[in-house]
Amino acid sequence: MRIDDNEGVSASSKHLVFAYYVTGHGFGHATRVVEVVRHLIAAGHDVHVVTGAPDFVFTSEIQSPRLKIRKVLLDCGAVQADALTVDRLASLEKYVETAVVPRAEILKTEVEWLHSIKADFVVSDVVPVACRAAADAGIRSVCVTNFSWDFIYAEYVMAAGYHHRSIVWQIAEDYSHCEFLIRLPGYCPMPAFRDVIDVPLVVRRLHKSRKEVRKELGIAEDVNVVILNFGGQPSGWNLKEASLPTGWLCLVCGASKTQELPPNFVKLAKDAYTPDIIAASDCMLGKIGYGTVSEALSYKIPFVFVRRDYFNEEPFLRNMLEFYQCGVEMIRRDLLMGQWKPYLERAVSLKPCYEGGINGGEVAAHILQETAIGRHCASDKLSGARRLRDAIILGYQLQRVPGRDIAIPEWYSRAENELGQSAGSSPTFQVNENNSLVESCTDDFDILQGDVQGLSDTWTFLKSLAKLDAIHDSEKSMEKKTMRERKAAGGLFNWEDEIFVARAPGRLDVMGGIADYSGSLVLQMPIREACHVALQRNHPGKHRLWKHAQARQQAKGQVATPVLQIVSYGSEISNRAPTFDMDLSDFMDGDEPISYEKARKFFAQDPAQKWAAYVAGTILVLMTELGVRFEDSLSLLVSSAVPEGKGVSSSAAVEVASMSAIAAAHGLTINPRDLAILCQKVENHIVGAPCGVMDQMTSSCGEANKLLAMICQPAEVIGLVEIPNHVRFWGIDSGIRHSVGGADYGSVRVGAYMGRKMIKSMASSILSQSVSNGNGGNPEELEDEGIELLETEASLDYLCNLSPHRYEARYADKLPEFMLGQTFIEEYSDHDDPVTVIDQKRSYSVKAPARHPIYENFRVKTFKALLTSATSDEQLTALGGLLYQCHNSYSACGLGSDGTNRLVQLVQGMQHNKSTTDDGTLYGAKITGGGSGGTVCVVGRNSLRSSQQILEIQQRYKAATGYLPLIFEGSSPGAGKFGYLRIRRRISL
Repeated sequence: MRIDDNEGVSASSKHLVFAYYVTGHGFGHATRVVEVVRHLIAAGHDVHVVTGAPDFVFTSEIQSPRLKIRKVLLDCGAVQADALTVDRLASLEKYVETAVVPRAEILKTEVEWLHSIKADFVVSDVVPVACRAAADAGIRSVCVTNFSWDFIYAEYVMAAGYHHRSIVWQIAEDYSHCEFLIRLPGYCPMPAFRDVIDVPLVVRRLHKSRKEVRKELGIAEDVNVVILNFGGQPSGWNLKEASLPTGWLCLVCGASKTQELPPNFVKLAKDAYTPDIIAASDCMLGKIGYGTVSEALSYKIPFVFVRRDYFNEEPFLRNMLEFYQCGVEMIRRDLLMGQWKPYLERAVSLKPCYEGGINGGEVAAHILQETAIGRHCASDKLSGARRLRDAIILGYQLQRVPGRDIAIPEWYSRAENELGQSAGSSPTFQVNENNSLVESCTDDFDILQGDVQGLSDTWTFLKSLAKLDAIHDSEKSMEKKTMRERKAAGGLFNWEDEIFVARAPGRLDVMGGIADYSGSLVLQMPIREACHVALQRNHPGKHRLWKHAQARQQAKGQVATPVLQIVSYGSEISNRAPTFDMDLSDFMDGDEPISYEKARKFFAQDPAQKWAAYVAGTILVLMTELGVRFEDSLSLLVSSAVPEGKGVSSSAAVEVASMSAIAAAHGLTINPRDLAILCQKVENHIVGAPCGVMDQMTSSCGEANKLLAMICQPAEVIGLVEIPNHVRFWGIDSGIRHSVGGADYGSVRVGAYMGRKMIKSMASSILSQSVSNGNGGNPEELEDEGIELLETEASLDYLCNLSPHRYEARYADKLPEFMLGQTFIEEYSDHDDPVTVIDQKRSYSVKAPARHPIYENFRVKTFKALLTSATSDEQLTALGGLLYQCHNSYSACGLGSDGTNRLVQLVQGMQHNKSTTDDGTLYGAKITGGGSGGTVCVVGRNSLRSSQQILEIQQRYKAATGYLPLIFEGSSPGAGKFGYLRIRRRISL
């Protein structure tokens, strides 16, 4: 289509040459660039587009000699394993191959090319190196985008390893060279840019009316139409006639020539103009991207979407869709199984209400033209505050800290401010005194059994339950303001029936840490932050099912069967689905429960719902280990204030609270120790994280203001250690995300088990060499060595049963520093750890991981004895010294991090700068749990001055890193001590 010279941006008196770089990530960026470019060309300018996209994307819309296309790919975007899954490691490796290795040559080539075309201005969407090339060429540049690759790749680096982080730093540095950012709606935090100008949605214009499109396709006006739009990647999907409601038609984008479709599915031509088709449809089914979202909003077409894994642009676009009543989320399982009907029917009942501008292409082109001719379009008056807010939100998104900030786009903050709630925890309620909250809750519920024990967080959780009833009753009026997880929770319970509530805290690892799987003594403190789970049993015939769950049962031809439905608060912070449901019969294989391996694969198939393994996995463990069978449906609401990724056992709190609630509702008597061991099975075998048992034991068996002392062989609680009145422990979060399932934790565990196997082999070898005089053995040497000692070491169950002096005397100098997995397997066959697997191509540290638990066990025993010794400054100094030793040992294993090291150094600095007259000091600190980030434990004198010093460290850390760490202080009872509540909603007459 030829551009009319009178259309769009007013012509400039100066002819300009623009170089417009387009990212290699999908066609969506290219199609929105078309809108900006056509307005620039209409204004009389030349535009050289640098892209890897096919020419027709541009030439089908712009037929002008002023358009020049240069086929060059300077970045790779996100590498997709399939239509819904991003391969994070492959994305980083591809970017290194595409943009990092040839960087010097790219910059040289681009600078020469920009000079050769006499470019006046450079625009990037959103190729990082283009900004740097422009700066090197002495040409001004601007980015036009809703996200930047430093934000997207940052989480990939966290998963793939910190050795990739220089990629993110380089990308951010490249972006900083551009003059400002033209920011599109649905934007992510982008602190690398100095300033921003916000513009309306950039949307492709329509060529034909709905009536014209339907006439060409032979579709009657009264036929409901859904367009299947997954970026041209539905090949191999089994599309079923029964997937659509009766009388519906599905138009399929990107279907292969050989793909056979059911009669109610129609292939669209490869060159079909998608915006016209979308506008002529009744709804769209696809994955979220800027192009699909902007077109759904502007044409007011409901969008049924399936989450795409590991693409952080999505939560921001998704929230915009849902705020404007334009989005319905489909579970991936239902997409693949063809259970589409309830989602499509829900979609066409929506009334999309986006009324914002859709001329962003024209506006952006005008800004680019005015900036290129020297007019100042951007104001840096508030750039510092904007970048700080963006940096905060970037940190929150990556670290998964509960809560949100007003720097998230206006539509986002408005939605939350109207509701008066924040994500990640139960709603908060302002009360003058705790008693008023108690009175309010007792007005809402009859507590039939159990005691709240004065815990304010439990009262708050009960109050949030009462609010859900109101949300459900006013669902229609609250549609626009209520977050999806709250709405789902509002319809979860039958309020006239009993509800069971359980509570389990997180934990602070005071001493012991990763030595738990080697049989060490550990000392753990349950923290104040906890997870609450509300559960209700219902006869399957009375269960209030979500529509897609109803459709699934109807499709199976089933009578009402038990169904599990879960709602989890805080889902948006972690980009995971807020709800999960399954038929409980899926846990059965004939008359027996399915295997743990099969369950792990079941939950892993959809990463957006993998979180449900921590909750639903408790049901399978009870079925497998205790023979429990579930004949009723279950509804669970999970609300955790234990932040994820901070090394304070958020997963254990969820597991223990969930299993406690299930046990209470079914009359199961499980002592706290046994419940913790069952929960460890959930994490080891169903989630697939190789953790020890101390996290679950503390959450289940702990008591407030006491340290749980436990020998992990496998889980012997030897008592509760009173924390002396003059001693206090704090946790300080480093802001670096910790994961028990991470590569570093697992490799250190493998190294420790390798070391144990080698020590056993060495002891066996000494025995075998000395057992017979006939083979040259010396009985006196054997007697000196101690046959019983060697026999014990030859059958060593736990490394911690080997004393430090024995380790140093006999084995330390014989263990290798590192060993290749293949070499170990060839010599020793296996490392005898049931929850980790040796990678034959990987080199493992052996000596440090084996040494750590042997010495840590000794340190923990000493620490425990010191706590009961006489009160003195020397006592506190010795306690702190043991923490420092433990921290250094973690670092030797490779489990340290820059953030945790900085916090420990700040504590050391505070300790050594203390005045002799100051009775408030801090004495030591250490990294906790699985290491590699997370939280630092600090020990100090229980005084106001010590608390002030903790706050001072918090501020110094923020000044150095830009991240304000969370502080954990205080303690609360474990799940066993709390018990459970049995409540019923009090119905007002």
